[in-house]
Formats: sequence, C-alpha cells, structure tokens
Amino acid sequence: MSTPEPGISDERKPRPLRAVALGGGHGLQVSLAALRRITTDITAVVTVADDGGSSGRLRRELGMLPPGDLRKALSALSSEGDSGRTWSRLFEHRFGGNGVLAGHAVGNLVFAGLLEVLGDPIAVLDEACELLGVRGRVLPMSVEPLDMEADVVGLDEDREAVRTIRGQVAIASTPGRVKRVRLDAVNGQAHEPRAAPEAVRAVLDADVVLLGPGSWFTSVLPHLLVPELRDALVSTAAQRIVVLNLVPQPGETADFSPEQHLDVISEHAPKLRVDAVLADEEAVPTPDRLRAAASALGAQTLLDRVAAASASGRHEPDALAASLTAALERRTDRWR
Repeated sequence: MSTPEPGISDERKPRPLRAVALGGGHGLQVSLAALRRITTDITAVVTVADDGGSSGRLRRELGMLPPGDLRKALSALSSEGDSGRTWSRLFEHRFGGNGVLAGHAVGNLVFAGLLEVLGDPIAVLDEACELLGVRGRVLPMSVEPLDMEADVVGLDEDREAVRTIRGQVAIASTPGRVKRVRLDAVNGQAHEPRAAPEAVRAVLDADVVLLGPGSWFTSVLPHLLVPELRDALVSTAAQRIVVLNLVPQPGETADFSPEQHLDVISEHAPKLRVDAVLADEEAVPTPDRLRAAASALGAQTLLDRVAAASASGRHEPDALAASLTAALERRTDRWR
C-alpha cells in the first residue's frame, strides 16, 4: 500500500479546474482541445437538434438522440494512449459504398446499439467515455431529440419579409439571414425542451463555462433556449466566457460583425451576464464596438491571436488555451 507524501494530505491537494464547454460540432471540438491543455475535469454539454446525415437517419428511424455531435465530443476528449486513439478512429470511421450502412459513422451505430441494451442515453455516453478513456464527461443538453425553427429574412423579393425555416440543417444552410431561433421537443407531442439534469448540475458546479465558438444559431444559442439550462447559466458562480468565431458563416451569420454575435445572445437570453469575451484581434475591425457590446453583457474583452495559421477559420488549441488561462487569471497585461 502506498504511503502519502509527508506533510501532504489528500484533502489539501488542489482539485483540477472544473470546466464545462457548451456547443456542438467542430467548434465544440476546438474548445475541448483547448481545455484539455488546462484541466482534466471537463464536461461537454452538446446540442441535440441535428437532423441531417447519419444522425438524422438514426433519429428518424429509431427516435434516438442524434449522436453525431456527441460522438465528436467523445473523440475530442478520448485518451491519447494507443487504445484511446484506436477507438476514437473507429468511432469516426464512416462506411462507404451504396448499401444501408453507407454514410453511417461507426460511433453512431455503437450509440444506437448501446441505447437498446442500456436504455438510458446518459448511461450510454458514460459507457462510451469508459471505452475511449475519456477523463471527463460528455452530456446531451436534453435527453430528448429537439426540433429547431428559425425566423429568416432575405429569401423573398421583399428582403425584410420574415419566413420560418424548420430543421437544423436547413437553418445552417439557408441563403437568407437568421434573425431568431426556437426549440421544441417533439416525441409524439411538442412541448418545451427539458434539460438533462446532469447538464444543469455540471453548469452549476463549474468553475468556468465556455459558450462558443461554433455555428452561432444552431450550435451555440440552442443552449440558451432550454429554460433549465439557461437558468443554470444565469445563476452559476462559474466564470462565463464567450469565445467568438473567427469568420462569419454563410447563412447563419453572413455579414455579422463580432458585436452582432453578442447582440443575439442578449436577444435570446436577456438575463445572461458574461465575465469575458474572447476574440482574435485580426477578426475584430472595430474593437471599441465589440467592447461596448461585451460591456452590455457585463463582460471584459480579450483580444488575442488564437487563429490557426494552417486552417482558415479555425482556432489553434494551444493559443486558445493560453488566452483562456489569461482570462481566468485576469492578467491585466493581456487585456486590451
């Protein structure tokens, strides 16, 4: 049996920073990659409104949560050992050809099988975390698949006419401009979306919560549209940090300025206050406007270099981790 180091008790050892990242898709993956460089206690809270591709097919055929974004979060947090890397590659592998499996990711099918065996999506994700050696947790924002609709302008001759578009894929790919999004849980009968209790608890217990980067209307804002999760974000004692995208996205945020991304947060969650807004200095043409919008949310603004040199529109995890650390430590020499 091992003997504790003299003078140091288990109770006095500092615990790791509790970090929660909310989002979906590639934006959430980069947040998780950055957080891994800061702490080992990470929880990903993932959107569950995807209705396209393999996820959409499984959702329609089996009524399950769309697994794609959950799978990507698991891969981002998987063990860096040989076993973890192998399982991560397998989960991300997609079947080719023209058969019934064509286009399905192996991890999506594993989720579907585990759900039939275990019956509980949270238990499925915890089991998958064990399989991939995840040091942390991946949770859905709701245990029911959600439907999304949006008010969009710019689709008619009258450029200000508002049309309603339904479905995450349709919203993400619209040539119009999204003004507002809404969520419903639809399992037999539409009702207000309910948060996964584990996700609410993770936000309330966190030391830091990240919102963004990612598809603003379909991956970031949905967390503010689940009432219990929004209330947890409003009341948590954690530092709340918004990480802005590097470039506007066609359709969702075409021609959006950095400050407009913050404006739509206020529109969808008026009571939410934020501690810090982090943006790449090259992506902010008018810093004073961004500072004013951040101040309206109660936040300071950190402008830094966080873009990856080799991938347009992508954050560099090491640089993002350094900037997040600066925000958490309130190092005034890095604040602009």
